[in-house]
Parts: sequence; C-alpha cells; structure tokens
Amino acid sequence: MTDLAFETPWALMGLLLIFLPLLRSPMQATTYPWLDIIPVDPLSQLINVLIRVLAMAAFAALFLGLSGLHRKAQHVERIGHGAHIVMLLDRSNSMDHSFAGKAPSGNDDGRDAGGRATQGAVAEQSKADAARHLLTQFVDHRPHDLIGIAEYSTSPLFVMSLTENKQAIHAAIDATTTPALAYTNISKGLSMALSFFDHQPVNGSRILLLVSDGAAVIDPDSEAALRVLFKQQQVRLYWLFLRTDNSPGILVQPDDPRDDNAQAMPELYLHRFFSSLNIPYHAYEAENPDAMQKAINDINQLEQMPLHYLQAIPKQDLSGLCYRWLTGLIACLLGLKFCEVRRI
Repeated sequence: MTDLAFETPWALMGLLLIFLPLLRSPMQATTYPWLDIIPVDPLSQLINVLIRVLAMAAFAALFLGLSGLHRKAQHVERIGHGAHIVMLLDRSNSMDHSFAGKAPSGNDDGRDAGGRATQGAVAEQSKADAARHLLTQFVDHRPHDLIGIAEYSTSPLFVMSLTENKQAIHAAIDATTTPALAYTNISKGLSMALSFFDHQPVNGSRILLLVSDGAAVIDPDSEAALRVLFKQQQVRLYWLFLRTDNSPGILVQPDDPRDDNAQAMPELYLHRFFSSLNIPYHAYEAENPDAMQKAINDINQLEQMPLHYLQAIPKQDLSGLCYRWLTGLIACLLGLKFCEVRRI
C-alpha cells in the first residue's frame, strides 16, 4: 500500500530470516529402522506445515515492528453540509464588560466568588464569555465546517487557520480568555480574516462571522482595499453586534446632523460600509445572551450548503499492532510445542 512507510527500513533486512523455519523441521527428530511401516498421518503433516507458517509469520511481525511500520498522514475527501467559516472576534476592553456596561459580578458558570449562585448571573456575564460559550455550541452543531479564528484589538491577532479539527477549534475559542487590549482596529482585523480564504477552494459557503460590541473609523484607503478583498474572496458577511445597554445601535440615525459622521457614530458607518459591498450581508443586534443565541441559531440554519472538504488523518503507528500479533503467534507456537509427545 502506498500509504505505508517505515521509520527504520534497515530493520527489514531481518525478514530474510522468515525462511529459516523452512530449513529445519519444527518436530523432534526420531529415528526408526524402517519408515515404511509407519502409516501416513495427515494431521501431523498439517500441524508441521502450520508450525512452519506460524514461525514465519512471527519473524515477519517481529521485524515489521522493529522497522517502525506506520500509515502516513493523509487527507481524505469528504462530502457534507457546511461552510468555510472565519470567526473574527473583538478583543477590546469593552468585551470584558457585561451587557450592562460594567465589570461582571459572576463568573462563567453563574456563581459568585464564594461559589453561591447569583441571581441574574447570566446578565452579569461578560460579553466575551457569552460569545465564547455560544460559539462553542455553534461549533458543536456544525460537524463538517472548516473553521478558522482571528481576533483584533490594536492589531490583528492570528489564532488558528481553517481546520475541521473540533478539539483544536474549542481550544482556540477557550484561548480567548486572555485579558483584552485597549483599542479597536477593525480594518486590519478584517484584512487578516479575509486572508484565511487564500488558496482555499471555492466550494460551499464562505462566511466571515464578525463578533464585536463596537466599531472604529476605517480610513478611505483601507475601505478601498477591503472592497477589493471582499469581492475577490466571495464571502458572506454576518455581523453579530453585542450592543451595550443605552448605547446607540447600528441602525439608529443621529438626531443632530452634526453627529452624522464616522467619528461620532462608527457602528452606523461600519454598517453602511458593509451594506455597500454588494455581498450577502446580515447584521444582528444582540442586547443579551438570549438575543445572541437567536442570532447564532439563525446563522446555523442559513448556512447548510453541500461542501466538499479534505479531512486530515494523522500518522498511525502500526508497530504496536505488529508486536501484538507477535505475542499471539508465540503463544500459539508455545501451545503447540507443549502438546508435542516426546519419546522416552
């Protein structure tokens, strides 16, 4: 098989010893004055052949194990329903606050520092914690997706490229528990997230899932570059906007015309920019974890297109299997040897 390989191929020279049982009888030699008087014994002849075959197989198992027999890592094409998804997570300081705009009083499981359940603990959960828990559930319900993760604050942060390994994805999401940074530079974060689709086949849906509680001004040069990237990568954009209580949403129009600018209302202007990209785009305003859950469920139902993808199968060591066979073969040979009738 072309997918088999050896760690120490020089040990295969020992396979020459498999012919040794053919050169010597496994039975105890006994002399008789005249063999013609001994009747033919088919059972003994069969056992003789069986012992030789078992001995040859034992030699083969021994030296295949010593050679480090293994199956090489490979990729197998699979067909499922899913998408290529890049999660772009906001890691600014405000994400470590609750939806009420203050530091959360409960921990992740809804209990206070003394371990007692807190009333309204879910509402006091930080936006980052709520997003992390819901994204973990989202991943669990999409077994065939290729998912990558990036973050942004002052600079973009590469977390994990597109992969179908769910354990690695969960670990990457859990790694977002590190303290957040001060500022929001969304244009660089978007550029990095879009670069995840480079050299990826265009099949199924390509999704960019932006999770943030705010926005920042994107300069004209960055806007022009992002327009080109969005068009080239053919992505669908979802913005899960985690709105803090009493803060303006992404659809609120300013009462004062003097406030109608990107510096005063960055979220509104970012929404307008996304809407002008001429790509499939949908924005969700979530004011609490329940609203986030509804948005995640909506995305989960929308993106279920047929998807061809390559599943990575890691290297598989077969030397242990060879040694197990060797142990069984030696046990059989010993059993047959103990059954041998010796002439006194």
